[in-house]
Amino acid sequence: MESADTQTRLNIAPLAANTSLRTLAYDAIKKAITEMDMYGQDSEIRLDERQLSHDLGVSRTPIREALTVLEQEGFVRSVPRRGIFVVRKSKREIIDMIVVWAALESMAARLAASRATDRELAELRELFHDFEGEAPADHMNEYSNANIRFHQNIIRLGGCEMIAEMTENLFIHIRGIRAVSVRQENRSERSLQEHRGIIAALVARNADLAERLVREHTLGLAAHVEKHGKFPS
Repeated sequence: MESADTQTRLNIAPLAANTSLRTLAYDAIKKAITEMDMYGQDSEIRLDERQLSHDLGVSRTPIREALTVLEQEGFVRSVPRRGIFVVRKSKREIIDMIVVWAALESMAARLAASRATDRELAELRELFHDFEGEAPADHMNEYSNANIRFHQNIIRLGGCEMIAEMTENLFIHIRGIRAVSVRQENRSERSLQEHRGIIAALVARNADLAERLVREHTLGLAAHVEKHGKFPS
């Protein structure tokens, strides 16, 4: 996709000098990329080394080193004479990633049905307490954030470190896709009802049902992206 470059200022704070500056810069930039509205804009997202250096309060050397690592990991790409850009996936790649996420999260849900404590499941339900009497669409930012935390918690409650590690890098893109799609086609209301069904299955300790509902829920996102998604080619 070719479009006018837009330099993006990331939401980051100055670094503390208690560990490697490269590591701190890497962590801060990766976190900011994870939390940005990656798929909510049409223009390419170009990063400014000088702005990052200023915002983080360090020289440009650890910034360059951090960006090199992020490029090796596939989060940014360097374009000669143009700069550093945040990597956004194509529609086909996004659908494939969602399918992989569906497999991993549904297994995490199966495990969570027996491993999660009653208190942890109550906390999962509490994520949506504020939407009991109000439509999610009336508080879209808050619901979108709760939606993301819900799926993160399903992975965590599964208690499988390998699943957590495998989903970590996928999460940057899955988060961005969910943040955009939940605002489309009244998906927020449907999403809330499906979340409640998943929580009920977990509370009932019904591993088969929890696994199936999470898989169907996430594959529903893949179908939505297939039909309505507009992403980089």
